[in-house]
Amino acid sequence: MKINQFGLKKTSLADAKQELQELQFLTGSATDGTALWFEFLQKSLLKVKDESGFIAKLGNFLATETSDLANFYQEKQVLTKKVFYTVALQQLEFFNEIDFNVETLEEDLVKINIPVVEGDFTDPDVLIEAWYLLLNTHTKNGLAFIDKLANQGFYVDKELPKPYFFNGKAQAVFATDKLIREVVYVEAPLDTDLDGNRDLLKLEILRPSETETGLKVPTLFTASPYAQGVNGPAGEALTYDVNVPLERKEPKDTPYEQIRFKGRDETIPAEREVKGESKYATETFTREGSYTLNDYFLARGFAVVYGAAIGTQDSDGIQTCGSVEQTTAMVAYIEWLAGNRRAFTNRIDNIEIKAWWSNGKVAMTGKSYLGTLATACATRQVEGLETIISEAAISDWYQYYRDNGLVIAPGGFPGEDADVLAIETFSKMHNAGDYLHTKDFFNSYLKEMAVLQDRTSGNYNTFWDERNYLPFIKDIKCDVVMVHGLNDWNVKPRQVGDLWDALKDVPVAKKLILHQGQHIYINNMPSLDFHDMMNLWLSHKLYGVENNAKEILPDLLVQNNTKEDTWETFNDWKGMKEKVYYFDKNELSENETNGETTFSDKLPIAQYERYSKNNPLWETEMLTDDAMEGHRYLAKTSELNEELLINGRVKVKVRVASSVDFGMLNFELIDFGTAKRLKPVPDTLALKGLQLGQNWREDNLVEMKLGAPTEYKVITRGHINLQNRENPWKVNDLIAGEFVEVEIDLHPTIYRLVKGHKLGLAIYGTDFAYTVRGNQDIDYTIDFNESRLTLPLD
Repeated sequence: MKINQFGLKKTSLADAKQELQELQFLTGSATDGTALWFEFLQKSLLKVKDESGFIAKLGNFLATETSDLANFYQEKQVLTKKVFYTVALQQLEFFNEIDFNVETLEEDLVKINIPVVEGDFTDPDVLIEAWYLLLNTHTKNGLAFIDKLANQGFYVDKELPKPYFFNGKAQAVFATDKLIREVVYVEAPLDTDLDGNRDLLKLEILRPSETETGLKVPTLFTASPYAQGVNGPAGEALTYDVNVPLERKEPKDTPYEQIRFKGRDETIPAEREVKGESKYATETFTREGSYTLNDYFLARGFAVVYGAAIGTQDSDGIQTCGSVEQTTAMVAYIEWLAGNRRAFTNRIDNIEIKAWWSNGKVAMTGKSYLGTLATACATRQVEGLETIISEAAISDWYQYYRDNGLVIAPGGFPGEDADVLAIETFSKMHNAGDYLHTKDFFNSYLKEMAVLQDRTSGNYNTFWDERNYLPFIKDIKCDVVMVHGLNDWNVKPRQVGDLWDALKDVPVAKKLILHQGQHIYINNMPSLDFHDMMNLWLSHKLYGVENNAKEILPDLLVQNNTKEDTWETFNDWKGMKEKVYYFDKNELSENETNGETTFSDKLPIAQYERYSKNNPLWETEMLTDDAMEGHRYLAKTSELNEELLINGRVKVKVRVASSVDFGMLNFELIDFGTAKRLKPVPDTLALKGLQLGQNWREDNLVEMKLGAPTEYKVITRGHINLQNRENPWKVNDLIAGEFVEVEIDLHPTIYRLVKGHKLGLAIYGTDFAYTVRGNQDIDYTIDFNESRLTLPLD
């Protein structure tokens, strides 16, 4: 096990002393390091109150190869660095003879990556520095040692200010059993169901009880269309059949300006007439659909709110999946929290209620659709939104359901589309009486969506331009944290790559964390101090703590794909060097070549049906089996004599001819070589093993581990319709048998290809996991002379 800490704030000895005095660790009674250490230990062993109990607990620790800590204490032995860190590792929940050995302590401290202090540990100043650092060091099982103590009740009997900050981070000094839960209805400047009234949007609020006595707190806002429930069966019923043919498109030179979304000129109903005011809500809730990162901050003096917005249970309007109206609805919540919009205690009485407990500062959190809406709101420059933490977020909905003129499925959801997601999240259907009033209107809207999203051509159009946030990234004024998986083939890596690139010239702070997982959260992985990083960030952004968060947190942090528990910093997501490979019959060559190859997209019907029902089997056989010989081009380099570090967007240039007047190509870049590789789905280390506050909620501890040896690993991929060679809204002509040049950027990645492995490139027609599957009689011919692969390298 290795821990990685990027949220640790370096602190002077004077400041460390002051903070330890505030925590009542440092009382000034001890005159040497050994005595002071035992004072610290006694104050940290919270389950015992007398000397005998203290000695008994000390006996559970190993101090030296031959002595437990109780004997060490009773014999009045002198503290050394080795003894301190032998005990410290045990305090941090590492096990002797499993995680470390006393005999190899120095090596094991380096291996586990424990931050250490050098010096004479009988010197009180050295001991103080070491203890302060230990309190801020992460345990084997998740949070920092100070958080472990807080979970055991360390703060219960201490008179500390609320909020309280230690090492620049908010501490768990708030009683979560006293949280106030209330519901308000925010009035949005919308009428999406056209009933003549502004849409009222339900908002669920959790806030500290201390707000009742004057404390104003910042808010973490999770915009989740899933928060009030989903309609799985309705979505499944609307899901499209993907076993359909690719169709030829009539050439057209559509200029972007022709399809650019220019807004809608709509009249918004007047605001409701306020008929009274109330300080307190009249509605509550029992259990929200929570995000455990938010739960962590509820113990630390932050309010948390969940809003599902238009078209969801107990809210007005209809679901629109990524439209400007959906963004406007989410922005309305922020405006209310900042004191700039109205809310009511219910949907009938028009009794206004204000966010009087809010300090006006908001951060948005959440993954996937939730992070997507955070990005969307950030482009609106809404007052009060100080930062977003967008995880696995969409920046362009076209790139989620389409790609380069093709209909492309989100990984794992073939046949899903914008209208399918709209009905899946239209949780208003759960309230049959409320649904009755919008049923016909919503069904009509779904039919309109089906036409506008255009699954027939797959082209970029006005519908998708409305749902593309990238042109507006330049307008972002709040600081941005992005988290994304390099193996996320649901919200694919290009989504965050394009956002990262678009933010480069925007004068805000931006941080990017790239992990090796799929579509996952990473806040419960003990190898990374994600909680601390976000605590440092949000304590600064929302509470104004001067903790150097922007300077301390790396701009680009990446999980190593070859080792467990290893995270590295990079300067940019763009390599400064290039390496070019040329196509040959079965080889990627470093020298230019001649010749060509032809493969057919048509499979025997039994094989086609087998792959249609088992996409993983198709991919395995495409890359490793003779069953796909003649149905794809697969070339490999010779064994690499040195490591290649790919960083950025791999480019493929192909000169290709289709035997018919339409076609598509799909690409995969592959690491060939038998090796243990990180599994893209984390292993569960302990169910509910991560405690988020004293007697509070828990999360599972998970970690990405090396799996059984595999023969290959897909590094990245890409897709293109041969009739969209220039851009996704212009349709090029394609003449049967005539060669055309196609250039495509694969999804950006950072990947270490180790020495002795081979780099492979697969080019094929139908992608059974992502594209339509027509099993059409199409031959593709690739001209080697004009085809190449360009790698960006660090």
